[in-house]
Parts: sequence; C-alpha cells; structure tokens
Amino acid sequence: MKIVLATHNKGKIREFQKAFSEIGWEAIPIADVAHVPEPEETGTSFKENALIKARYYAKAVHLPVLSDDSGIIADVLGDKPGIYSARYAGVHGDDEANNQKLIRDLSSYTGDDRKGRYVCVVALVWPDGRELTAEGTCEGIIRDFYQGQGGFGYDPLFYLPQYGKTMAELPMEEKNKISHRGRALRALLEELKKE
Repeated sequence: MKIVLATHNKGKIREFQKAFSEIGWEAIPIADVAHVPEPEETGTSFKENALIKARYYAKAVHLPVLSDDSGIIADVLGDKPGIYSARYAGVHGDDEANNQKLIRDLSSYTGDDRKGRYVCVVALVWPDGRELTAEGTCEGIIRDFYQGQGGFGYDPLFYLPQYGKTMAELPMEEKNKISHRGRALRALLEELKKE
C-alpha cells in the first residue's frame, strides 16, 4: 500500500515513514508526488485542520493521504499556542521565534503552572472519501531554557519528568514510543489492522 504524507517537515516525514514501514506501507512525501499550494488551515481544532489537509491532498493526488495537525498547549495559557503552534510568533515554521514567544508568555509562571501537553491528530483520507482519525497526547513541563539537540519545534523546551529529559534529548526510538505523534500513529495503525 502506498500513502502520501501531507507534510514538508523532514522530522515528521522520518517518523511517519518509519511507522508505516513497520506494517509494510510505503509513505512518500507530498513533494515527491505533486506541487500544489498548501491548503489554508481554517479549522478550529487539530482534528479539523488535519482533515482539511488530508482531504485537499487526496483530491489532488488521487491516493490515500496522511496528514497531521499537532501542537503544544500550556495549561495556564488556555489552549495556546494550540492550533497556532507552528505560527505562534507570526511566521509559520520559525521554531526559534515560536520558542522565544512561549518562553516570554510563561515567564511569570513556575513549577506546576508550567504543565502542558503536546497534542497530535492524524487523519488518513482515501480518494473515495473514507476517513480515519486518531489522537495522541504527551504530558510534560514547558521549561524556559533549551536542552537537547534532537527533535524539532518545541522539543528542547518540553521536559518529561518521568524520563528526566526533554523531548529533544530522547533517541528517536524512545521518542516515537511516547510522543503525541507516536501515540496518534499507533492508534491509527491499530484501527487499520482491524479493517
């Protein structure tokens, strides 16, 4: 089975390809299949945005498409950055600016007030309109300093007390087991196995 990954993010592509290779599926990045403008993410939830992207690309490439929408949520900030995580500081994909804005927004909070979570919803849409979604979360503490060289996005700030490490310090294998994206993918793969 061949599916298209609706992302240009190299970190996500690696994670998705590894997960799908384990069930014998070939996962190819959208850039290898089509050159179409990205859809506007107008949803009000991670699920809505994941489905918007998957539906859009499935129509464009006539193949099953996997997309995700994910982000980080700081409890004391309500649902922020949330669905705006990738463009929290204004420019889409500027990890450094996004991290610095989150550090500033949490600067007056300490201890348990810095709790938060990563959330990911994955959506798989077939050209015939069939859809499957799954959600995963990962709880942690959002720090105000960087630690670790791995991962991407907010990973160097996201501390996992049970591991004594940030998400950016975990080896890929370990990260995939506990991350929001890893959990969402496993839930999706479990649903696929039932079919």
